[in-house]
Formats: sequence, C-alpha cells, structure tokens
Amino acid sequence: MNTFVPVSFSVPSGIETTNFKLRMLTINDLIKDYDAVMTSVDHLKGVFGLESSWPEGVTLEQDLIDLGWHQKEFQLKRSFAYTLMNLDESRCLGCVYIEPSEKADYDARVILWVRQSELGSGFDDQLFATVKKWLSEKWPFTKPAFPGREITWQHWLSLADK
Repeated sequence: MNTFVPVSFSVPSGIETTNFKLRMLTINDLIKDYDAVMTSVDHLKGVFGLESSWPEGVTLEQDLIDLGWHQKEFQLKRSFAYTLMNLDESRCLGCVYIEPSEKADYDARVILWVRQSELGSGFDDQLFATVKKWLSEKWPFTKPAFPGREITWQHWLSLADK
C-alpha cells in the first residue's frame, strides 16, 4: 500500500505554542469541530477550492463520518488532519490538513483554517507562519503548496497534474 510519507517516518504528534495546540483530529473532537465549522460557514466556503461548497449543508452525522475518515487516513499515513485547539482544549479554533499534492511541482498540499471568530486578531497569520516552519523542520517535504494562500486557486488549478 502506498503511503504519503516514508513508512519509517515518525509523524509529528502536533505542536503546542503559548496560544494553541495542534494535534491529530479524531472522532472524539466531533462536537467541538462541528461548532467551529458551523459558526464559520460563510468564512469557510471556498477554503478547499473555488468549486467547493463545504461546509454548506454539513450535518453532525456527516462531520462524524469525515472525522473518522481523516483519523483512518492519518493512521495509514495517507493524509494528516490536525485539529487546532485552545490550550485547555475546551474550544476548537480550526484545522490543518496535510495531503498529497496532485500537482507535479509539489509534494504536499496544505490547507488550514481558523474559525471566523478568530479573524482580525492576527491568529490566522500566526498559525500559518507556525505551520510553515513546522513543515520545513519536521516533515519530509521539499515543496509543500498552500493553495488559496501562497498560490491562488486559479493558478493551482492551471498547474500540471502528476
């Protein structure tokens, strides 16, 4: 079975800073994740691409299915979804997704979001900088892509596939 990272790679458990924790997203995060998503629906539209309508219409049951899928993919080293929590883990602040790139020039595609209530505080920029540094120091990628951030979705879609 193909894996996204080398079989011998020890996947980082996450990050803890003075402002947040980033750790594997699991089904146990359902209620907090769903709250973060549902309070940020308008803000999150398009976070996964121009044609994506997520999270419009997501139900609690569908979120549970998605979280279970993310958890299993993580265990199989095929993609990695991390939940972003405040320090006491009473509130989900967003998510980070590290996935294989379908584009020839990149080895990973990274999508991250913070809940709408965290916008305007600089938190999104802090998370982005922290994740970029973490990827360069702890992960085996040579060229991760951040579509929707460092690359427009239009440009991303125009790139050659693998």
